[in-house]
Amino acid sequence: MLKTVAGIYQNGQIELTELPQNVSDRTQVLITFFDSSKIHSIKLRQLIEQLETIAGIEQGFEELNAGKNRSIEDFVQEMQQKYDISG
Repeated sequence: MLKTVAGIYQNGQIELTELPQNVSDRTQVLITFFDSSKIHSIKLRQLIEQLETIAGIEQGFEELNAGKNRSIEDFVQEMQQKYDISG
């Protein structure tokens, strides 16, 4: 699982600007400090999206290895229903 939440470091503590959803107490986190004068917001968003993609792929492999998979036919049917696509 990968969630990104912005925050501010001040007086030795990190204050989150929003509370993450569906995160249990004592969940491990990684903190990255950015120099706001040197960071490009679009590149940062792209990096976050790449990390989220990697996390999704890892989750997919974990589910596959745990036997939580489905046939391609079931997947196609679900996508057709979800996006109102006729087959």
